[in-house]
Amino acid sequence: MEHTEHTEHHAHSHYHDPREKKRQLNRLARIIGHLQYVRRMIEEDEDCAGVLIQLSAARSALNGLGKEIINEHITHCLTHAIEDGDMEALKEFQNAIEKYL
Repeated sequence: MEHTEHTEHHAHSHYHDPREKKRQLNRLARIIGHLQYVRRMIEEDEDCAGVLIQLSAARSALNGLGKEIINEHITHCLTHAIEDGDMEALKEFQNAIEKYL
């Protein structure tokens, strides 16, 4: 049976500002590059303290991206969903926040 958790979405449409989307994707690309650097550090038996510091920086960058996405979703997607009476979207977002935190 096909896993449907990611395919069941609320009915309102999502619009993401293309400039914001590009900025988020660029930020994610930098985070991925940072994690690849951490991987090389581990492969090359770098100092553990340095690896932990780099992991902390990557985690901080991910948290920052998460905050941006949360803010954008509240500002745009949820506002439109509530205007459309789509309370399921609010419930879905609350569940996502619980998992994120």
